[in-house]
Formats: sequence, C-alpha cells, structure tokens
Amino acid sequence: MKLRTSFYLILLCLSAGNAFSQLDSYQHKIPLSGVEGQWHKIVLNESIFEKIESNFSDMRIYGLTASNDTIEAPYILKINKEESTRQRIDFNPINRSKNNQGYYFTYEIPDSEAINQIHLDFNNTNFDWYVQLEGSENRTQWFTIIEDQRILSIKNDQTNYSFTDLDFTTSKYRYYRVNIKTSDKPELRSSRIVRDDIISAGYTSYNIKKQTTTNPPLQKQTVVDIDLGSRVPLSYLKMTAADEIDYYRPISISYKSDSVKTEKGWKYSYSNLSSGIFSSIENNEFRFQNTLVQHIRVTVQNQDNRPLHIQNFEAKGYVHELITRLTEPATYYLAFGKANDRTPNYDINRVSTNIPKAFTLLQMGTIQDIPKKKTTTTKPLFENKLWLWGIMGTVILVLGWFTIRMMQKS
Repeated sequence: MKLRTSFYLILLCLSAGNAFSQLDSYQHKIPLSGVEGQWHKIVLNESIFEKIESNFSDMRIYGLTASNDTIEAPYILKINKEESTRQRIDFNPINRSKNNQGYYFTYEIPDSEAINQIHLDFNNTNFDWYVQLEGSENRTQWFTIIEDQRILSIKNDQTNYSFTDLDFTTSKYRYYRVNIKTSDKPELRSSRIVRDDIISAGYTSYNIKKQTTTNPPLQKQTVVDIDLGSRVPLSYLKMTAADEIDYYRPISISYKSDSVKTEKGWKYSYSNLSSGIFSSIENNEFRFQNTLVQHIRVTVQNQDNRPLHIQNFEAKGYVHELITRLTEPATYYLAFGKANDRTPNYDINRVSTNIPKAFTLLQMGTIQDIPKKKTTTTKPLFENKLWLWGIMGTVILVLGWFTIRMMQKS
C-alpha cells in the first residue's frame, strides 16, 4: 500500500514538473485578468504578432493554481474574415429598346427578390460606356439606383480586361432597366443577377510608418516600399492616385519574406501577396490571404505612360481573437514564442455546439520574458596550468626513480 502511494506521489510530481517545463519552453508570457465564468475572449494586439510564429502554432494559455499546479486551457483561434453568400436570382428579360438616350435592357424579377449586383457580358470589345440603372414596380414610374457608372473593355495583344459589373445598395423592385448611353449597338450576350449577403470583416487599421516611392526609368515601373513599423497580419490594401486622368495598369503587391547579408549589403527576397489592375474606374481595393508582414512593396507597370502620383494607402488586417474555456481558479497567462511548435489539438475546435455567443473579455498585461533555468557546467579538474605541470613533474620524478633502481639492480 505504501509502495502504491509513493508511486502516485512520484507521478504527480513528474506531471507538475512537466507542466512547468512546458511553460518554460516558451519565450514570452502575458498575464490575463478579468476571469469571470468559463468562456472568455482575448483580442490579440500588435505586440504579440511581432514575436509569434507565422502560422500561429506557438500560442498556449496556462494557469497557475493556488497549489502551484500548472494547467493548460483550450482555445479557438478566430480570425474575423468577411463572410458572404451569393444567390443567383431568376429573372426574365422582357424588353430591348433604343432612343436618343441610348440602349435599354429591361428585366423582370418574378418573385420580387432583393438584389445588389447585375453582371453584363458583351460580345463587344474595346468599349467605354456609361450606364444608368433604374427600378420600378409598375414600369410607369422609375427610380434611379445607379447614375452614370462607367463600364469598360480593353482587348489587345497585351491586355484583356473588362469591368462590367453593376454593384449597388440592395434593392427590391419588380422591374429593373439598364440604360447604356452609347450610339454604338451593345451586343449583350448574357446577364446575371445576384444578391450577395455579406457579413463585414472585423478589421484593424495600421499606420504607415514610412513610405518611399521610386520610378526606375529602365523598368518603366513605379515602386512603392511601405514600412508598417512592426510585424502585423495584413489582408487588405487600398490605394489611390492623385492624377485626374484615366489609367489602367497592372499591379503586384508583395512582402519582404527573407534577407541575406552580402558583401554589397543586405539582399531581400519578396513573396507575392496579390496582383491585379490599378484602374481609374475601380475602387482599387486588394484583398489577399492573411499574412504576417512588416514591409510591403507595390509595383505598378507604367508601360509607356508617365508614372502616376500614388499618394494614399490604407492597410488593414483581420481582428484575431482567442475564444477560451477556463474551468479552474488560477492565475492565467498567454504564452508564446517557440520555434517549430505544433498547433494544439483541442476538442472545442471540433465540437462547438455548447460554445456561447457572448464572452467575457480578458484584459492583457504587458509582455514578460520567461526566465530560463541556468545550466551549470562542471569546470575541468585541471583548469589551472600549474596543477598540470605539477602532475607532469611528479610523473617524471617517479619514472626517473624506477629507472635508477633498475639500473642499480642490473
């Protein structure tokens, strides 16, 4: 009986020691306060992103109980991305007509569904038209939904670009009428009417610490290097130009992903985030996969055109939250900073039916470095050279004495 009790005590000590060693294996911790109930939310801030792994695998929530036991609390990493559902709406094209205002295309929505986009597909190429969209319940009184929206098509050996979507505030009419203001006959191949139901993303806006623009003449490019000041999760970039002209130029957005020091200085490698068209008729909002970055490079291909005066950038990233369940009284910490750590595998990431919709927000303190146990090294026995010389001298004297004795006996 005493042996079994001793065995359990040894297991308990080993498990407690293992929990402490797990916490010690991380570089940083942040104290958490405001624990009330079971379910809580932690909103990650910029100071954490500077020090965690790129795949967010090295975050743990540990609690230190009154009996000095360390417990691990499960969590769900929630990234507040935009969510959308697209529904195609049935319609009947009922009329095509023309007058001195241009060409008209009329649609009937039989079930009077709400819509917010009409996509137009033309056989025509290389056009630049303006469109007005109206809605009506009786085809007698029309209400303006869109006035003078530009649609465009460019097709040549270098480019194949079109912008023919009509996006507007969600509307609900029985009839819609598209007026294309042109003297050229639009050859409308097809139309598509949809409703996008969008749950907006939760964003954090970032200040731009430094912005540098260059125009290498041989490359016919405008290159803008942007420093966000610290490493943050980026998923959205919007840019505007001060030029009051029409423009249409290929663009790429990349981030500094690696660096190597050479004899001529630092050489940087860049990885792609997004590419597309920087155009005077679009909003120039670029969304891409959530990535931890600090330095961004925007490259605009000017081709044979004069460089644009790109002035304003808006950089944003999704809000990152941890949803955690705290079941025991303890002093809790968020620990992070461990290279090549595995992503934790918790039940609450697979079974979420009992997770409430409201959470208690935990307050975070300041980042603390986790002290490491000092490793003691045993000094060599003969660290002092005098000891070594003394021993060598003693060995020589003993060997000499034995040699003399052997010579005397012989």
